[in-house]
Amino acid sequence: MIQKEKLESLYVRERKSMQDIANILGCSLHKVKYWMEKQDVKARSISDAIYLKCNPHGDPFHIKEVKTLNEAKLLGLGLGLYWGEGNKKNKNSIRLGNTDPEIIKNFIRFLTVIFGIDTSRLKFGLQIFSDMPGEKILRFWIDKLKEFHVSRKQFFKITVTPHRGVGNYKEKSKTGVLTVYFGNVKLKKFLDGMLPR
Repeated sequence: MIQKEKLESLYVRERKSMQDIANILGCSLHKVKYWMEKQDVKARSISDAIYLKCNPHGDPFHIKEVKTLNEAKLLGLGLGLYWGEGNKKNKNSIRLGNTDPEIIKNFIRFLTVIFGIDTSRLKFGLQIFSDMPGEKILRFWIDKLKEFHVSRKQFFKITVTPHRGVGNYKEKSKTGVLTVYFGNVKLKKFLDGMLPR
């Protein structure tokens, strides 16, 4: 028999997996599952188990209590940018793309100040046209984001789109479109919940 207190201590408070508990107690996974059900210790959903595995030290963000006017302005700005420019379809990550470095920087400030994210966990996607200098544009963006200590390894492979022929598209997007990604389903749901319905 596995006592309920032991199961709650390991599974709920220490956030161990059922397999971890079986290893610790030197018993089978089946036995742990049996006694969890018998002792009425609710098992995590598959999505919760995956989230915990990806974030073993807890959430990679901390929602700040807004106390100053500047923080309130940043909150409003960030939500406005996300509402207007963000990709809301993806369920697993927060995404915002733009050609303007200041918009991207303000959105990153929103994520770091209001949600306390670590900028090393950000990823970036750069989309350019085929007649643009990819390496030069990549260096441009890394330089623009230097205050956040962004490195080349945080960038996905550049997406190259065939150019559109004659027109003014080059002036409008001469440094491509940069998309910033923060992968966290929990924060994504929270942020989506803050938007007007």
